[in-house]
Amino acid sequence: MNVAEIQEKLREEKLDGWLFFDHHQRDPLAYRVLNLTPAGPVTRRWYYFIPAHGEPRGLVHRVEAGTLDSLPGEKTAYSSWKEQVDGLGRLLANSRRVAMQYSPRCAIPYVSMVDAGTVELVRDTGVEVASSAELIQHFEARWDAQALESHLEAGRRVDRVRREAFAMIGEHTRNGGSVQEFAVQQFVRERFKQEQLFTDHGPIVGVNANASNPHYEPSETLSQPIRKGDLVLLDMWAKLEQPGAVYYDITWTGYCGGAAPDEMRKVFEVVRGGRDQAIERVKSAVSAGREIRGFEVDDAAREYIQSQGYGQYFIHRTGHSIGQETHGTGANMDNLETHDERKIVPWTCFSIEPGVYLKDFGIRSEVNVFVGDREARVTGEVQTQLVII
Repeated sequence: MNVAEIQEKLREEKLDGWLFFDHHQRDPLAYRVLNLTPAGPVTRRWYYFIPAHGEPRGLVHRVEAGTLDSLPGEKTAYSSWKEQVDGLGRLLANSRRVAMQYSPRCAIPYVSMVDAGTVELVRDTGVEVASSAELIQHFEARWDAQALESHLEAGRRVDRVRREAFAMIGEHTRNGGSVQEFAVQQFVRERFKQEQLFTDHGPIVGVNANASNPHYEPSETLSQPIRKGDLVLLDMWAKLEQPGAVYYDITWTGYCGGAAPDEMRKVFEVVRGGRDQAIERVKSAVSAGREIRGFEVDDAAREYIQSQGYGQYFIHRTGHSIGQETHGTGANMDNLETHDERKIVPWTCFSIEPGVYLKDFGIRSEVNVFVGDREARVTGEVQTQLVII
């Protein structure tokens, strides 16, 4: 934790401080930002306040008085409810507006970690509670050079496995054969293991109508055969098996056989067009030094797909932040599920993955976009047409 950097950012955001709170380790963001690893269990409430000016200070329960010992600043102990309330008031003395892991109307669930009652308690001291969303993005979502390189290397390995997975499907479906979705998933998992890649679950392997379920995953007992004449969607995400590694996350679609039906090719072209509109919106803003926010990227993809008559079939946000978890804590490309007004900041990465989901098949095209200091770029291979399997 760099207190000076946090305080500089607080002043930039016109905040009097950042109030961290936890009970039973419910807020992982607090522990990561503070670089806090308690020596024992956390069964009592603690508060830690970093003011925009001056020394940080904490409030801890006497039963667990050492919880914040690794952090700088004076710690006050409490036991009773009244002592806690009085101590919180003293902790926030002379503050008017402080950040917490709170999001108005839960607009950004990834940041909304503090319960409503605690927000009420802080407001009762006369302090306004603001969202820490931009602060979290700055201190949690930004990558360093090592993280970027881990992403690029994961991308090279995942793209290789993706090509092999389509080839494996082709080997089984030629000459009237078939292969189960689950068998393809297990092939990918085994290849990830061989490539020293980690994934928390998945991948998604969906044939025809199953490709229209954005979060479909086959299993040993829930799996459909893939045959000639079928559309197949592969959604794959993984990271290197090393500390600090970040994810690479892609979706490609292919058709088993010769030329794909006209409707499938048309839908792919519409999805590709929406994807490319969103990519261009980001690239042009970053190269021009112009501020751009998550909802604007969603608008770019969604407006194009709507203009082609498929807007009602694009049922999710355009993209999500990517970090050490598949869905990170930075700005999402979203003006559908939420209105994400967070700025896209340098050294962050996110997916752009519009999709159109019809009754008989669905198509999604997902790439990862990394924003540097002066440019934005897609970090891996880009699908330009349906894969002919």
